[in-house]
This record gives sequence, structure tokens and C-alpha cells, in this order.
Amino acid sequence: MGALVLLFVVLPFVEDLPTGEILKPSLIALVMVFAVLAVRGTRWTLATVLALLIPALGGKWASHFAPGLVPAPVSPVATMLFFAFVVALILRFILRAPRVDANVLCAGLSGYLMLGLLWVPAYTLTAHLTPGAFAFSTGHQGAVSMEGLTAFYFSFITLCTVGYGDVTPVSNVARMLVVTEVIAGLFYITVLISRLVAVYSTQNLPGQAEASAASMDSQST
Repeated sequence: MGALVLLFVVLPFVEDLPTGEILKPSLIALVMVFAVLAVRGTRWTLATVLALLIPALGGKWASHFAPGLVPAPVSPVATMLFFAFVVALILRFILRAPRVDANVLCAGLSGYLMLGLLWVPAYTLTAHLTPGAFAFSTGHQGAVSMEGLTAFYFSFITLCTVGYGDVTPVSNVARMLVVTEVIAGLFYITVLISRLVAVYSTQNLPGQAEASAASMDSQST
């Protein structure tokens, strides 16, 4: 959760820095490494997240320092699979939690934020493979492409169903990605809230029963 907050706070300010091209993947790498530490669990889980983390980060750094060495889709696809797997593990943790505590609440928030990160490489890859997949309003100054902070911004306004209209999906693939992100976000919130309410209600039943019994005893007395 702390790494995600750091990403949201720092990312807008490093975009235009001379070292921004190095700092941006470093922030994402930090989030991914802490995600591995949070969900490592069994050996099979740890092996899976590492198998997805290595090509995701390796492809990202290779494209920066040695362009053309690794095929362009490798890093985005591995990154999407990584975040999808982590979000699935977080949901499993929430659904199996016996009571609502700080860990469950942080897991719920972290999963929702990583759900937005999941679609960022999907939009970037779509724009790379299909030029013109996204249309930008004339309000933007200079050349705009679906990468970096623009893809990050578009993913989260889509996840939150805000849709300012400054970035519009044009191609069929881009539109379908937007639809799936909106549906995934709505389902995540629905499942999360219903589960938290159910667990919170269950863990308070014993206390409510004792309070009710004490009240009846006092009335009879």
C-alpha cells in the first residue's frame, strides 16, 4: 500500500524530469517487488509471481537500455499477467479473511489500485500495435501518445467510470479493453464491499448476542 501511495504521489512530478524514463519504471518495479513480498505465500505462488515479474521488469529495462533486444509485447503482457495474478490472490485473501482488520482493508485498497495498473500496459500495447486506437481532444498541447502518465491517467478515470472525454477509444480492441476494465472495477467493488459487510456482521454477532442477553437480564432484574 505504501509503495502504491508513493507511486501516485511521485509519478506526476517525474514525468518531465531528465531522469524520468528511469524513475518511472523504477517506481513500478518497487510496487511489483513489494507485491511479491505481500503475496508470496506458498512456494508455488512465489514461483509464479517471480516467473511473471522477471520478464515484466527485464523486458521494461531491456527496452530502455537495449531497444529491439526483447520483443515489444513481452513486458506489457507479463506485467498484465503479473497484476492480474496479484489481484486474484488479494481477492482470495479478502474472501477467506475471518474478520475485518487493517490488513484486509489495505489489501482491498491495494487490489483496487493494482486493478487500474493492470490495464495501463494493455492500453500502451494497443496503441503501439494499432496507431490511432485512441483519439485525443484538441485541448492537449503538443504530441500526445498513449504511454506513461497518459495511459496511467486514462486507466484510472476508466476504472472510476469518470470519462472526461479528453481521451477516446476508437478501435474495437481499445473499446473492448475499456468495457472490460469498467466491468472488472464494478465487480471488484461489489465483491469487496459485500464481503467486508458480511465478515464485519459475522464478527460482531457474538458481541451483539452478549449485549442483548445482558439487556434482557437487566430488564428482568
